[in-house]
Amino acid sequence: MESKSVKETLLTRRSIRRFEREAITAEQLDLIYEAIRNTPTSYNGQQFTVIDIDDQELKEKLYEIIGQKQIKTCNRFMAFCIDYNRIRSFAKAEGVEMPGFCDTMDGVTVGIVDASLAMMSAVAAADSIGLGCCCIGYARTANPKAVAELLNLPDGVFVVCGLSLGVPREMPDMKPKMPASLLIHHNGYRQDDMLPELKAYDAEIRQYNATRSGATTDNDWLRHILSYYSEALGYKMLEAMRERGFDIRK
Repeated sequence: MESKSVKETLLTRRSIRRFEREAITAEQLDLIYEAIRNTPTSYNGQQFTVIDIDDQELKEKLYEIIGQKQIKTCNRFMAFCIDYNRIRSFAKAEGVEMPGFCDTMDGVTVGIVDASLAMMSAVAAADSIGLGCCCIGYARTANPKAVAELLNLPDGVFVVCGLSLGVPREMPDMKPKMPASLLIHHNGYRQDDMLPELKAYDAEIRQYNATRSGATTDNDWLRHILSYYSEALGYKMLEAMRERGFDIRK
């Protein structure tokens, strides 16, 4: 199993949405699992669980809910979840009181961070061995209740993000990212005018979208991202999390 260098893995990563029918091998899958297991987590609490899905019928049902085609065409779909059920069940069995940590904003943040780091571990491992993947946030927002029921999630478990995995059928152009000067500030938040750099980046994204291989658009960065924010105002995530057993109060 050949592997890319760390530099190549991280700096040439791109989202893959079209996959070959070829299966992920057991050796490849074992590397991804081990990378997930070795994820750094808060307190070493490992406040996450991954649902690995290779059942085609189940993937197609998830596709019907979430609406992203790569869910049904990928070889495997993984749902990365906050998980406080496992430790809560263990504490109950041992007769140990479970604090209400998961009902705080910090507790939810810890779970989201842990699950997100686990997903990035999977992305890096998969990409390093030539597999393709695409992170799917709609797995969290499209219909949390329906997804939870389909995956038999107990209280205290909530999907943070999905990940489609498979052998790539495409190699799309890499999307331009912001310059380091906008993303990495030194010894405090930048106090100078970032507007010229932001406008330049916005123009770069518009040019990329107009000339990239495959389908083109006239989207810029600013207005396109704000349209996502506007769409997200309709999500009822606090209600959805309460339905999953998270009663966030502070």
